[in-house]
Amino acid sequence: MKVRVQFFSHLKDVARTSTMDMEVPESAKVSDLLEILYARTPGLRDWDGSILIGAGVEFVARDYVLRPNEEISIMPPVQGG
Repeated sequence: MKVRVQFFSHLKDVARTSTMDMEVPESAKVSDLLEILYARTPGLRDWDGSILIGAGVEFVARDYVLRPNEEISIMPPVQGG
């Protein structure tokens, strides 16, 4: 199934794009998507421990099951100031 991944902040630079359409297996979880992303763009793995993942307007955990045509956001940690 197809999902669209959006990258934010400096992760756009690491991924060299702001969006990426990806094919994942049916019933794939966010953790599966991340492994596919890391294989394609190894530099993203350096951020694995701190990235935030959103589905629609909600933050989700790595065990979240993806839905067809869903938009997934990959963001660095939020910083205040």
